[in-house]
Amino acid sequence: MQDWPGILTGGCLCGDIRYELKGPALFVGQCCCRDCQKATGTGHTTIIGVLRPQLSLQGSPRMYSCKGDTGGDVVRHFCERCGGRLYTTGSSIDDVVIIQAGSLDDPNAVTPENVIYTKDAPKWDFFDPALPKFPAMPPMNRD
Repeated sequence: MQDWPGILTGGCLCGDIRYELKGPALFVGQCCCRDCQKATGTGHTTIIGVLRPQLSLQGSPRMYSCKGDTGGDVVRHFCERCGGRLYTTGSSIDDVVIIQAGSLDDPNAVTPENVIYTKDAPKWDFFDPALPKFPAMPPMNRD
């Protein structure tokens, strides 16, 4: 678990949607799943997992839903005006919100602790060799 002092803030590119995030995080990781690759146009995205009550939102994001690796619904929340990705929810993790670390006002406030879905990672994407790596989603510690 990763904690930070106070509240982290973030939002979309145009500022129509803003959020506050209270710690601690369930996890901070780099996700290489194909869904994240297609949604971001990159080899991986850095994500922060928190419980729903830890996220306070101002604005109304649009949603796009698809089926994830587990067969459950994955819902991506983004700004209708600028397209900025903010967070993801899903039916298989209904009490967890997965924040896009790049949407934080200070993305250096968190540090990845692992790399997940390495089975989908492109050969050209590189990661800190010291980080634990998992071929899919590891179990979440909710203590």
